[in-house]
Amino acid sequence: MGFPVGYAEVFFPNPFLHTLAFLGLLRNLVFFLFHLLGLSDFLETEVAWPDPRIPATTAAASRPPSVSALLIRDILPVAKFGESGENSCACACAVCLFEFSEEEEIRRMRNCKHIFHRACVDRWIDHDQKTCPLCRTPFVPDDMLDDYNQRLWAASGINEFYSDYTSSF
Repeated sequence: MGFPVGYAEVFFPNPFLHTLAFLGLLRNLVFFLFHLLGLSDFLETEVAWPDPRIPATTAAASRPPSVSALLIRDILPVAKFGESGENSCACACAVCLFEFSEEEEIRRMRNCKHIFHRACVDRWIDHDQKTCPLCRTPFVPDDMLDDYNQRLWAASGINEFYSDYTSSF
């Protein structure tokens, strides 16, 4: 009355299963060799190779946010949930699914008006996401896009790099 003992052998012959196991082993060997050689960026997979010398909790926290992430944080306002006038609805953050409390800091998206916990959306922004996690509307409104691009260009320092070449024309 249980699961048949030879179930795998009925549908798949043993040589086929051994071939699949061998191909899986070969794939893992190639991934390991690419990782050792530092070429794992060339493989487009979802395999993450954490640095064994750095604990997983401090690896993400030690990486500073990008310039574009910092600029987007400047654009999106931070307010207390109780002061924002949103406390009439029993809203919950779409990222962590926890309800907002009166003293929590939130960020209101300028384009779509969605609200999230500050920490939740900041983590989303730190992964170089430039759209709302709920509706994918861009964080930067159209009327602020030129200012955002100019600030991003100035922060990159590239304008000094090209100034040497423009003077020779």
